[in-house]
Amino acid sequence: MTNQYDRSAEDIGNIVELEHVNLRVADQGLATLFYVSGLGLTRDPYMMTSVDNMWINVGRSQFHLPTGTTAQLLRGRVGLVLPDREALLVRLGNMRKALAGTRFDFVEHEDHVATTCPWGNTILCHDPAPRFGGMTLGMAYVEFDVPVGAAKGVAGFYDKVFATRATVEDKAAHVAAGMDQELVFRETARPAPAYDGHHIQVYVANFSGPHSRLAERDLVTEESNQHQYRFEHIVDPKSGRKLFQIEHEVRSLRHPLHARPLLNRNPRQTNRAYVPGRDGWVPEAALAEMDDPRRAARERRFEEVTRRRAS
Repeated sequence: MTNQYDRSAEDIGNIVELEHVNLRVADQGLATLFYVSGLGLTRDPYMMTSVDNMWINVGRSQFHLPTGTTAQLLRGRVGLVLPDREALLVRLGNMRKALAGTRFDFVEHEDHVATTCPWGNTILCHDPAPRFGGMTLGMAYVEFDVPVGAAKGVAGFYDKVFATRATVEDKAAHVAAGMDQELVFRETARPAPAYDGHHIQVYVANFSGPHSRLAERDLVTEESNQHQYRFEHIVDPKSGRKLFQIEHEVRSLRHPLHARPLLNRNPRQTNRAYVPGRDGWVPEAALAEMDDPRRAARERRFEEVTRRRAS
């Protein structure tokens, strides 16, 4: 045998997909301007097409944006991978006037564009890069701000309760949440706003095991149906001390919505610059060919191009 592979690099863990982040918005018009016209994402054409809710597709994941009087604020950040930074900056610039008077803003940094939605939620937009695996459009991570000293216990919770990979690096718990996706819980001394009920949704391969371990700790808050349950509190697996509150909507792989194909549009298409047959977004390879001996050099060139673009 000539090739030696790190087989653990292919492990995902029991959480196999981070499917959506749910945040209430106060106005669908403003949400459309930010998520669709600004970020260049796609409103799901098949589900939640009325004015009480809207689903926004981003690769294999979604934002769920129910309409309500008071918008919700995620206590952290959502990290997206978007394929064209230059086009993104143009779109966001075009939203300055339309979103004036809201909390909308954006700032370009070397390795990402930091955007703020009309109600203050932070969305970090990254270029495709080897650190995100093969993702060229999608939701790479959700990062939460947690109290100082909580990261180790959070990692232990996901390891023991969900049997998924969890590590602590630089005072942050990194939890595997699917292919090229993770949940990050970063320690901060800044006081956090009160929890307002927003939630995330994940799919798990072993559905009953986590449920049993959550039930043992009296953490299950909703027995939704045969394919779904919910919980809110992340606790230290040894002491039971509550570490962080964020509702998890947990679904089995038998849930009817699992692996539903999501339509993603090509935001560069316009009526004035139209290319027939390119309405849909077509992914491009983010990594070199498998086992290509030139892969490392290609990845270095990819990083160099990304840095030059940002400078």
